[in-house]
Amino acid sequence: MDDIFAIVAIFIALPWIVLHYVTKWKTSATITSDDEQLLEELYNLAKRLDERMETVERLAANDSSDFKPARLVHDQTEDNDKLRELDRMLSEKKGMTR
Repeated sequence: MDDIFAIVAIFIALPWIVLHYVTKWKTSATITSDDEQLLEELYNLAKRLDERMETVERLAANDSSDFKPARLVHDQTEDNDKLRELDRMLSEKKGMTR
């Protein structure tokens, strides 16, 4: 009886436990569709907030000549290129999923 238990433990239970946790590890390392949707919503929110900040800064600059924008660098080409690349990747991804 002990021999059967040892054989079952070695050849069935042990591989099942190892494979179970390997599967859990692999699935937890990937980004889910809910995560992608949340990231896209956060990205769109950040774009809207950036546009609002530009509007507020433009209005404040028109009201006061002493106004200095709070941002370190306004409308930097390097940042805009990265945002354009991200927009392109998102549009390609949407085109593939639809």
